[in-house]
Amino acid sequence: MPFSEVAVLVAPVIPLNRPLAEIVPYQPDERDLYLARDVLDKQIIDTNGVRVVRVNDLELARVNGHFYISNVDVGELGLLRRLGFARGVQKIADRLGRKLPPGVIAWDNVELLPGNQPMRLRVAGDKMTELHPADLAEVISHLNRSESGRFLETLDVKTLADTLEEVEPEFQASLVETMPDEKVADVLDEMSPDEAADLLAEMPEGRGQHLLKLMEREEADDVRKLLMFPVESAGGIMTTEYVSVRPDLTADQVLATLREAANEVESISEVYVTDGDGRLRGMFSLKELVLARPETPVTDFMESRVASVNLTDSQVDVAQIIAKYNLSAVPVVDDERRLHGIVTADDALDKIIPTAWKKRLPRMYR
Repeated sequence: MPFSEVAVLVAPVIPLNRPLAEIVPYQPDERDLYLARDVLDKQIIDTNGVRVVRVNDLELARVNGHFYISNVDVGELGLLRRLGFARGVQKIADRLGRKLPPGVIAWDNVELLPGNQPMRLRVAGDKMTELHPADLAEVISHLNRSESGRFLETLDVKTLADTLEEVEPEFQASLVETMPDEKVADVLDEMSPDEAADLLAEMPEGRGQHLLKLMEREEADDVRKLLMFPVESAGGIMTTEYVSVRPDLTADQVLATLREAANEVESISEVYVTDGDGRLRGMFSLKELVLARPETPVTDFMESRVASVNLTDSQVDVAQIIAKYNLSAVPVVDDERRLHGIVTADDALDKIIPTAWKKRLPRMYR
């Protein structure tokens, strides 16, 4: 029915303005947007807050006889309302003196992510770069090949590298397939060594070797080292971005070392202690370092019993060690206990618990 023939939309029974026999049925247009099918429960971009969110409910308004979408509800209250729990939860919240925060976005601030129909993104490029890399990856996963190529061209190298790290290596390879080698090499330099190695492993061998030659020497050497090991071994999934110190340093000297290494390592949660031959002697957390007196030797507050894995251990074995000892990362050593890298918890679990991105890749990339 045409909306113009609807007398009251929100009612137990929806009345029409005229008898059914007198109404000319509405003829759907290919440009029509179906709210339940195309909007409800879908991911959208909040162009005002610059974030990717999920549509839990829609608010309609009638103006001069026409119905419009006025707001989009992306909050928990909208979802509870659809499930029929909103009133009960609201009463409990009132008794506890708490307010359920609204999650409403004006329709004018909404940009639909492309679904089954091709839709051009209206969000300005500088606005899109404010999105978290995980949100940017969400956007890319909804675009076709040509759209994603144009979109990626708007991102700077660092943002592009962070975004690619949020998707699976095979999807990464398809996204950079038509990019100039010089730009791909710059992106690989910005990626963590283990992520860069995973991406290169998905590329044709000839192009992969050429890209390694274009990369910065230090970054390329780290990646080559990882490519020497099987993809699903500790050596293949480890990263060489970690901090190690000598056992003869004091807490104050370690802090000075960390300040110098801050630009070279993406994140620091644990510090590893190695001797002159690179053998793992212990480790300590940043908390233990901060609480130690400046003059305290590292050997006084380090943990000498350190769980570790071998370079050739399988990814399943690595994940089991991390889970057993509740670690955020585990050091990777050779038969002589020389430290070669660390495997973070998310990398260890990546193949065992597949990421949601694997399920959301566009069909054309599968």
